[in-house]
Amino acid sequence: MNLEKIIVETLKEEVVPAIGCTEPVAVALACAKAKELIKFEEIDTVKVLVSPNIYKNGLSVGIPNTDQVGLYIASALGIVGGNSERELEVLKDITKEQVEKAKALLDSGKVALGIKDTDEKIYIEVNLSTNKGTSKAIIKERHSNFVYLESNGEVLLNLQEGNGESDSKGENVLYTLKIRDIVRAIEKIPYNDIKFMLDGLTMNEKVAEEGLKQKKGLGVGFGFHESMKKGILADDLMNCSMMLTAASSDVRMSGVSMPVMSSNGSGNNGLTAILPIAAYRKKFDVDNEKIARAVAISHIINSYIKHYIGRLSAICGCGVAAGTGAGAAIAWLMGGNDDQIDGAIKNMLADTSGMICDGAKVGCALKLATSASAAVQSALLAVNDNIVPPYNGIIAESVEETIRNLNALSTKGMNVTDHVILDVMKGMQTKA
Repeated sequence: MNLEKIIVETLKEEVVPAIGCTEPVAVALACAKAKELIKFEEIDTVKVLVSPNIYKNGLSVGIPNTDQVGLYIASALGIVGGNSERELEVLKDITKEQVEKAKALLDSGKVALGIKDTDEKIYIEVNLSTNKGTSKAIIKERHSNFVYLESNGEVLLNLQEGNGESDSKGENVLYTLKIRDIVRAIEKIPYNDIKFMLDGLTMNEKVAEEGLKQKKGLGVGFGFHESMKKGILADDLMNCSMMLTAASSDVRMSGVSMPVMSSNGSGNNGLTAILPIAAYRKKFDVDNEKIARAVAISHIINSYIKHYIGRLSAICGCGVAAGTGAGAAIAWLMGGNDDQIDGAIKNMLADTSGMICDGAKVGCALKLATSASAAVQSALLAVNDNIVPPYNGIIAESVEETIRNLNALSTKGMNVTDHVILDVMKGMQTKA
């Protein structure tokens, strides 16, 4: 087993650019693929089915290049102007004319959206009927992972029987190892093989800077920035981390068409995993090689935890997984030893494990701010050996067992919670 190679391959697969919230973007991607499978002049119907978690996360979030939110406009844009070759940047080149065509398609009543009765966290099915026949596209397990394609009855791809790519536990040996062994392996990876991590840092910093220039979305990052300029908040590591991470989420959740570097299928996870490290670089003299390794540590720990709690869940992945990765990376940057890096993870999970996910929306900036602040706090405490002891709540003797406890909380304890959250959100939509 070449652990270093596995880590680099995992990073290349899980850390990719995305424009817009990845749930509605994945729906647009599936619609774009269905459109590309058949040549037609006129659409009869577009029927979209999504898993409850996709529905929850796509319900209220802004869609790039539009002034609208939600899965309906994302579906229509995918049909009208999406390019599936761009994957999670499928809506990158959408024009105003295409937005108007997408709105007209919705007004025609030809687009139907429903919730699939499935336990899958990520599931999107598009059935397109046209004057030249039908097509079908299914995404499953990962936001850009097509498992089924069909054109006029001819099956072009079928990976639904377990012969395709899967997120099943145990497939990637990385997630069976100790965190400290993974960190040591990242320390040994040749810099040239890992310096691409800096691309995501640069990309996400640009998004944060946009959110500091003027109020976007809820304006959480902008508000922190104004308070710093007035001297109400100190311009320290914790507040800078909170400000940058929130500002980037303000931009992304409001639907601004700027690419972000995602992590494990989530743009907000990518922002949370990276920007506290960007804040650290602003405050301390750290060379690019060390920053690249820190970003890699953050992404891998985010991916490690999400392997156990699920790519989408009732628990906020930014608060519990990405922020934990950032906290561990900051502890590493501060010279923390193995126990202290593990301790940063334990501190973070003791703090944020109760944060729920109630869908993607402008309010996510508040959760990202909390997560980024807690990441710095967890690292600072850990490197001073202030670590939550074992058998304290869900915190176990080892960090790996603690993450498995989090798995039980997420998969067994909060399935009902997830359904309740969705029911509450759907109920409010009927009143809106």
